[in-house]
Amino acid sequence: MEGAGGGDLTLEVFDLAPVGVAVTSGSDHRLVYANMAYRASFGDRPLGRPMRDAFHDLLQRDYFEMLDHVLATGEAVSREDVPVSLAYPGAGREERFFSFGLSRITGEPGVLIVAVDVTERVTADRQARWAAEAQRRMLRRFQSLVRVSAEIVWVTGPEGTPIEPSPGWERVTGQTWEEFRGMGWVRALHPDDQEPTVRSWAESRRFSRPWRHVYRLRTPKGEYRHFEVNAAPVYENGVVLEWVGTCTDVEQKWLQRHRREVLDRAAAATAEHSDLREMLGALADVLVPALADGCGVHLLPDFTDRPEGGPVTAQRIATGAREGLPRLPPGGEESFPADSGFTRAVERRRPVYRTFEAGRPPADIVPEGTAGWLTRAGANSVVLLPVTVDGEVAAVVTAASCGDRPPISPEDVVLIGQMFDHAHDALSSALRYHRTQRVALALQHGLLAEPPDVPGLDIVARYRASPAAAEVGGDWYDSFVLPGGETVLAIGDVAGHDLAAAVAMSQLRNMLRALAVDRGEAPGDVLRRLCIAMETLSPESTATCALARVCAEAEGWRLTYSVAGHPPPLLVTADGDARLLEDAGNPLLGLLVDRPYRSAVEALPPRCTLFLYTDGLVEHPGEHLDRGLERLLRQASRLAAEPLPLFCDGILEGLPTTGIDDIAAIALRIPAEP
Repeated sequence: MEGAGGGDLTLEVFDLAPVGVAVTSGSDHRLVYANMAYRASFGDRPLGRPMRDAFHDLLQRDYFEMLDHVLATGEAVSREDVPVSLAYPGAGREERFFSFGLSRITGEPGVLIVAVDVTERVTADRQARWAAEAQRRMLRRFQSLVRVSAEIVWVTGPEGTPIEPSPGWERVTGQTWEEFRGMGWVRALHPDDQEPTVRSWAESRRFSRPWRHVYRLRTPKGEYRHFEVNAAPVYENGVVLEWVGTCTDVEQKWLQRHRREVLDRAAAATAEHSDLREMLGALADVLVPALADGCGVHLLPDFTDRPEGGPVTAQRIATGAREGLPRLPPGGEESFPADSGFTRAVERRRPVYRTFEAGRPPADIVPEGTAGWLTRAGANSVVLLPVTVDGEVAAVVTAASCGDRPPISPEDVVLIGQMFDHAHDALSSALRYHRTQRVALALQHGLLAEPPDVPGLDIVARYRASPAAAEVGGDWYDSFVLPGGETVLAIGDVAGHDLAAAVAMSQLRNMLRALAVDRGEAPGDVLRRLCIAMETLSPESTATCALARVCAEAEGWRLTYSVAGHPPPLLVTADGDARLLEDAGNPLLGLLVDRPYRSAVEALPPRCTLFLYTDGLVEHPGEHLDRGLERLLRQASRLAAEPLPLFCDGILEGLPTTGIDDIAAIALRIPAEP
């Protein structure tokens, strides 16, 4: 090329050329020229330096041999889509692609280099080839899957509409091609699965991605089985031409997974609760809707006490119902005749299972109340399953399937039994505690006797068990008449919430009665002797107590009282003046104190009310006791003129309580006349 070394044509004519141009000189290929496009592609390279030095960062070092070949032979060389890996300023090492042309120039020997950046085209071609290859691999895999495992194969157009019959679909569902085409195939799905399936299928088509879904198909016998559908788009020139899908029966796999999930949920439900009612209620919530549409759990009393051939009475302790169905309330007692399915299940210790026309349960299976629910709910099957705990039938589970749901299957009956079998240890502990609680409650209520009938005095007592606490409280009250005619009122609270607390409460009450009658001492002396007795007889117990003695004298009624760690008594006059009696406070019972217990005396005006209560009426967690006592004073003042029963009820119902503690109260009203 004349001019490369100083002829008529200068290299500057290439400055604005749209392709990269560079010139080398001499056998060591010194770079003597590079235009703007070349520098834009390869960066600023130092002129006057050999190409091997100027491009020291080039990984493909064998490219320099082409320069030697062109210079030595004069033969032009061209290369297409050549990769070039260079370190670019600010971008690090990067691989790009170029098409090169190399030719020798005349004059001073050298090489003319023409380079075109084709990176974008090469990258796009590669991506297109990769995508096409990935599609081919996916189609080959799917075709292999169809050949070896497809029970149902179907083909749709790109919009998801079937375009050819599916013999497998007709064999499994009974749908003909006319019934199957369009969106008719959706009608073969379970009603609960139709909307989610259509939505999932539309989403896969929208994004042109493979579809995998599980739904239930109705068989010609009217049963439903779980099928897994797998579908993939078929492309042509980058456009979805059609969809090919398979459906495989996965009923057994689904049942196995469903069984594990149900048992895991049942285990979690029993682990979260210790109270028997809550535990059985949680198990009922697992059973419904996983295995049934409604259920009830009946707790049995001691079955051995039933006369031979007599009915069984059981308490409905927990219920469950799926959304849209009424739920029977727990707590009701039902009687089951000796020839009923319920009694047979208990006696034989085996499930009693029946299927029937929807809404027409057999009369000999369940009692009238449950039968009415089954009729209204359109039940089609029912199972009565005895739950054995520690060798005895402790409860019976009644479960029913309703409406369009298939009848409970024998496999479902087995799974329900496994749910309760796996919960055996937890149920055993909860049942023992429940029975202990019942004994404690019976003992507690047996000790809360009616106040005595004292001429001239009104005495009213109230006891409200906590609706929230599972334990038995130690709250108690008492009232009796001493041999000398004085009337005694007592109230207290033993620490603890269990059978031991109830037993300690009964001992404390009886000891207090004996000590109060023994010597006729002041209430403070009685409480001190009671504290000493507790140190010997119940050394681990502590308790609070308020003891009051009321007697009539010539000048009027007189109160002598003493309080041991208990909330102070309340005195309310007829005109509504309410105040707390706080002059006779003493230490808690059970803390042996070697000093006298104080008593105080108070005159009782006509028609006044003396009110004793336990701390559940006034205490709130995180709140100072004074606020609860202030509420009590205001409420008592408002009710001062009410008859004594309404006075007590108004206080218990009108005050905000936490519901986590029992409340006991006893009140005495002085007559209007001396």
